[in-house]
Order: sequence, then structure tokens, then C-alpha cells
Amino acid sequence: MNDSQVERIMNNPKFQEMVSKKRRLSWTLTAIMLFVYVGFMLLVGYNKAFLASSFNGGVTTWGIPLGLGIIVLSFILCAVYSYIANHKLDPLNEETLKEIEAIAHEKGTL
Repeated sequence: MNDSQVERIMNNPKFQEMVSKKRRLSWTLTAIMLFVYVGFMLLVGYNKAFLASSFNGGVTTWGIPLGLGIIVLSFILCAVYSYIANHKLDPLNEETLKEIEAIAHEKGTL
């Protein structure tokens, strides 16, 4: 791939839309995970009594399901990212590449 093709890709509106959507999605999911994780750490630091208390009168404390919930949330957020990337972002990327290839074939530069 030569510099002119890279420049055409970078200036393509669909590619710019894909980059914008990907950036927004990544930062949103990162903020969600960061909020939950920092909230859990603050809970550990400032309310240990709550985490050590039993939620059903047995030996299982609140800390266990909350900690497992954070792990499950990370898998869910990864699945959400993968789904959106595969069904929304990849088609935009493919359309961009097809447009660039069509232009290159017209100009005979490919």
C-alpha cells in the first residue's frame, strides 16, 4: 500500500466515521469498567464491614458476588465490544477499502 492509498483511506468519510464510533465505544466501555472497579475499590477501602457481612445469613459475604460480578461485567463488556465491532464497525471498514480499491483500479494504481 502506497502513501496515496493511505492518505485516501485516512480522508475517507466512512473511515473517519468508523474511527469516531470506535473511539466513542472504547471510551464508553472503559469508563463503565473504571467506574465499577474504582467503586469496588472504594468500597473495599472505606466499608470493609459491609463487604465482610453475609448477605444470606451464611458464610458467603457481599464481597464474593460483587467481585465475581466485576469479572462477569468485564466479559460482558468484551462481548458488547466484539458484537458492535463485528456488526457496525467492520462493515464501515470494508466499505472504505472497497471504495479505495475502486478508485485505485480506475486510476490504474493498484
